[in-house]
Amino acid sequence: MFSGASLTFAYAPFSLWPVTFVALALAIRQLVKTQRPFLTGWLFGLGWFGAGISWVHVSIADFGGLPVVLSVGLMLILCGYLALYPATALWAARRWFPARLWPLALPFLWVVAEWLRSWMLSGFPWLSVGYSQINSPLAGWAPVAGETGITAIIIALAAALAVFRVRSQWPALAVIFIVSLVSGWLLKKVNWVETAGVHSVAMVQGNIAQSLRWVPEQDIPTMEKYRGLTTPLWDNDLVIWPEAAVPKLELMATDFLQAMDRQAVSTNTALITGIVNYNWESEEAWNNLLVLGRKTPEETQARYHYFHANRYAKHHLLPIGEFVPFEDILRPLAPLFDLPMSSFSRGDFEQTNLIANGIRLAPAICFEIAFPRQVSANVHSDTDMIITVSNDAWFGHSHGPAQHLDIARMRAVETGRPVLRATNNGITAFINEKGDVTSVLPQFEAGSLLSDVAAKHGLTPYNRAGDIPVWFVSGLLLCIALYLKRTH
Repeated sequence: MFSGASLTFAYAPFSLWPVTFVALALAIRQLVKTQRPFLTGWLFGLGWFGAGISWVHVSIADFGGLPVVLSVGLMLILCGYLALYPATALWAARRWFPARLWPLALPFLWVVAEWLRSWMLSGFPWLSVGYSQINSPLAGWAPVAGETGITAIIIALAAALAVFRVRSQWPALAVIFIVSLVSGWLLKKVNWVETAGVHSVAMVQGNIAQSLRWVPEQDIPTMEKYRGLTTPLWDNDLVIWPEAAVPKLELMATDFLQAMDRQAVSTNTALITGIVNYNWESEEAWNNLLVLGRKTPEETQARYHYFHANRYAKHHLLPIGEFVPFEDILRPLAPLFDLPMSSFSRGDFEQTNLIANGIRLAPAICFEIAFPRQVSANVHSDTDMIITVSNDAWFGHSHGPAQHLDIARMRAVETGRPVLRATNNGITAFINEKGDVTSVLPQFEAGSLLSDVAAKHGLTPYNRAGDIPVWFVSGLLLCIALYLKRTH
């Protein structure tokens, strides 16, 4: 449990990436002597998620309406569930392979467990160990093998560190680590994509308190605050507001949206904003991104109308926050299960890019940025940038928003695209195609952030092949481990 909890220091805001290898090696080493490998792996996972996503408690306790005892109980249930995945991978390695073969077998088993974690019950892929390496040389592997591939490399290295005899086998161990890190450093020097123009972009951070976001009396003040913060920004090619920045249902905010549309067209720009749309006939709601103003630089007429096509509907919904499983049972139990805006419908997995003033953007709303396969599926060779909008006010002063930012940085490296990250209260940031944060707004401050952003075209190897090479290589290593087990 201690080794799992110590993994927290490998992630943002601490970013001590070497901790990953030590913590994992300690956990794997314990499998050698334990007679209860599943329990050992589960305790490791409990420490890992209990400390790493402790910020979830902030949203449950502060906004879920539950007493502390119950909120802690829910956190234990969540972390206990997530711990089942590493426990299964570690148990399988101990059950089927001798310790000397774990560096070959465990990467595949771990990748399978992490794939299941990203899919079961709609998926919760937060804190995958690859994200801990966004500042390490291994990040250079992201455009080739993605965060999944980095995770497989980490597990192989940690398993080797755990089972090799350090005194006698240190040369082999050193060579493995040096080759992995140096190759990643060299890959980071490769330019996988090419520049296709430069655009001026501004992002607005309204810093609206979560307790006020859906209070009807605050609708107009919130919209006017965003309008006021945007007034000096209309000379940019693109202006971005965060998730659900307009706190009214789209049909009820059409006058405001049309005014913003006309303003954007008249100043030769485009505005992207988050908003909730509700269809009264089908009783469906969507978490949307809308493009207002110019779709192309040649347009001279305001064209926004209700349900226009230049929009994106969030696909990957956050459990409890945006949809409630077994809602007939859960909603009456506590305010946590009946939060405002917790009954959304899903958009398609693949959707057309947003086009704003001629800029093609692959969108991801909040939690979606943690799903590499979905983001990559919407990045095409002519996609200029990735836009991700969020509202991390749910998580207060915790380390959740910093982890969220590093996840966005990993998507930038994987796809070779700059990421525009606009949030309600931070961390709003510009990220270049190498995953570097080039400018950032302080948290819990209202303001704007401006930058010239280089659009990128082309596809990285990860864009082209996805996780297939990782499955192939880790599967091949598993086959080698099975062969060596039978012949030795």
